Amino acid sequence: MTRKALLEKSKREPKFRVRARNRCPLCGRPRAYLRKFGMCRLCFREKASFGKIPGVRKASW
Repeated sequence: MTRKALLEKSKREPKFRVRARNRCPLCGRPRAYLRKFGMCRLCFREKASFGKIPGVRKASW
């Protein structure tokens, strides 16, 4: 319930533009957001490992 309330609150337009925060649309995580892919690092890693993000491969050397 608390997480749901925070997500709803974060969707509102902030009073000041500087307070706007990028959030992952999949899980709502505010930190570790990757702008290029539009999601947090955890969701990115999960989707990349399953091959759901085109052009992204797991590095191995």
